[in-house]
Amino acid sequence: MPFNIDLHTHSFFSGDGVSSPEDLIASARAKGLHGIAITDHNTCDAVDYLLGKKLMREDGLPVDGFLVIPGVEVTTAEGHLLCIGTTLPEAARLKGRAARDVCALIHEHGGLAIPPHPYDLFRAGIRFATLETLPIDALEVFNAATTLRRYNTFAFRYAQLRGLPMTAASDAHHAAAVGTAYTILNCEELSVKSALAQILKSNELNQRYLTPRDSMRKTWNNWLRLRRKKLPEITSGDGGSG
Repeated sequence: MPFNIDLHTHSFFSGDGVSSPEDLIASARAKGLHGIAITDHNTCDAVDYLLGKKLMREDGLPVDGFLVIPGVEVTTAEGHLLCIGTTLPEAARLKGRAARDVCALIHEHGGLAIPPHPYDLFRAGIRFATLETLPIDALEVFNAATTLRRYNTFAFRYAQLRGLPMTAASDAHHAAAVGTAYTILNCEELSVKSALAQILKSNELNQRYLTPRDSMRKTWNNWLRLRRKKLPEITSGDGGSG
């Protein structure tokens, strides 16, 4: 049975996200999705939050017909790397670690390593030379929020050349953008285990870009996040700008 799942979303736990995990789920449900992966930047706090709210299950099964897949987007030394299907201990401490080491840790915990928005140098995409060295499981070849659309084309061609499974996702940082793009997984059942197994196969991709309004909103959120990081340094009297 085909299940529509957005494999790259961010909640307010990311810092540059603005929506609660509950709002992401509600938006996804309203758009006919069957699940989402929560992939906040360098934190798995949203997963703990949803487990506490009983909107997620430890056994990887859906809640009321909707599946939330655990994950995290790690800022490695070479660029962003998605961990799909599991959480990583002390995810914040992985920031700046070598991408190869993070891949190994993802696999150690039973997850899939999937580089998002590769080639997009404006958004810390992992470059070709590094991709060649990584034991990745799939490649995000369509990112609805990519800076330049040709980056998606480059990613698609690279995945074809290497024979990698492909995914599509919204990279939503607010609820309205969830489900703009998603991966259609033909699974026997809706579960984390089945979803991970199907990602490794050939899948149909729903490819649609963010609207100009959503893109501007994402850019604004990123600016605010960076501004918030700089403000404490400016007001602390140390004269540093970060």
